[in-house]
Amino acid sequence: MENLLGAAEIRELAARLGIKPTKALGQNFVIDGNTVRRIVKAAALDPEDVVIEVGPGLGSLTLGLLTQVRRVVAVEIDPPLARELPTTVAAHVPGLADRLEVVQADALRVDALPGPAPTALVANLPYNVAVPVVLHLLALLPSLRTGLVMVQAEVADRLTAGPGGKVYGVPSVKLAWYASARRAGSIGRAVFWPPPNVDSGLVAFTRRQPPVTTASRQEVFAVIDAAFAQRRKTLRAALAGWAGSAAAAETALRAAGVDPSARGEALDVTAFTRIAEHRVVPGPRGLD
Repeated sequence: MENLLGAAEIRELAARLGIKPTKALGQNFVIDGNTVRRIVKAAALDPEDVVIEVGPGLGSLTLGLLTQVRRVVAVEIDPPLARELPTTVAAHVPGLADRLEVVQADALRVDALPGPAPTALVANLPYNVAVPVVLHLLALLPSLRTGLVMVQAEVADRLTAGPGGKVYGVPSVKLAWYASARRAGSIGRAVFWPPPNVDSGLVAFTRRQPPVTTASRQEVFAVIDAAFAQRRKTLRAALAGWAGSAAAAETALRAAGVDPSARGEALDVTAFTRIAEHRVVPGPRGLD
């Protein structure tokens, strides 16, 4: 990986393109080659992998990925950056330019991708959309088997938290539906331009089969959302709206083997699937 972008080169490239990093798009570009090498190594990629990279920006990580896999699909929302990325790749790794596919789109609205199905997600994700992007792509792309994403440190803690912790919540449980996840390292602020106001963390995940359940993913996720919308309340109270009443929520909870006085933060993903299975949907009222 000797053809990576340096800090001066990144700033010069941005100036030439008239690019000013914006908070709205969560643009903090990696300017440190050692950080790129660390991310690529931690991703543990296979030479046959097809990687989807969200938010490639000026191409720092893209160049590192192209040397390791057979194909990189880079999804970039900013049109000038999307147009320039193939030029940057051709200039730095001309022999690998045919491995790159650039998709100019919002990753949250992508519903199909060209070419072979991606097998890995590796990305420096914009802080403001990191969780929904990961969950959307896992739902959209069943071919994704692994991932390594750099996100805000606090988000990394949430994504990898287990039941019982203060940061355990909706992101933790929903990611657990799809995959096992772990913290894979911390990243300081100085490796970015402009430097963010917070530290970053690496999250590695490996897809697994979701819990066996008769409920759909949407039904399970509805329970999770309801349970944590009012996380200080007991599940009996928090799920009253979801179930139709507090009494109906208690009935569903007891049928699922869950203490109605517990709180959502105490439950793992399989417990939420059991609750979803036991929701009783009221039928239409008859005429008197």
